[in-house]
Amino acid sequence: MGLEDDIAFFERVPPLAALGKQALRILAIGAETRHLQSGAVLFYAGELADGGYVIQEGSLLLEPGTLSEGKEITVGPGTLIGELALLTNTVCQATAIAKEPTVVVRISRNLFRKILEGYPGAAETMRESMIERLQSWSRELAGVKRALEARDKT
Repeated sequence: MGLEDDIAFFERVPPLAALGKQALRILAIGAETRHLQSGAVLFYAGELADGGYVIQEGSLLLEPGTLSEGKEITVGPGTLIGELALLTNTVCQATAIAKEPTVVVRISRNLFRKILEGYPGAAETMRESMIERLQSWSRELAGVKRALEARDKT
């Protein structure tokens, strides 16, 4: 893929699209592409995360670190994994295994922070987008809580 193709790809990844074309150009130049064979482990649950990954081709199986953390899921092209690791120190919550030959783009935390510093307008737009998503999740969780409380009363 060429630079313009990479930028167009990032524009289709919802959390990254908020950055805007100029910031995505820097991201496309600085990010690194990794090719994984089927069955290869990208990272293990519990490892320190120093950035995020966007699936470009193929798919990854995400296996939670413990049974209490949920069930395994499969994610494919356009999925950003490790969004929180782009901003702060964190650990991987799941083990990521390539289900087929898979291409991921690694975005280091340092690169992402430099982009946010260099494009404050993009940083503000991303902040607003994250706030909207957090508020939506909060409303969904409140709905689940109400449903569970109503169930417990019966």
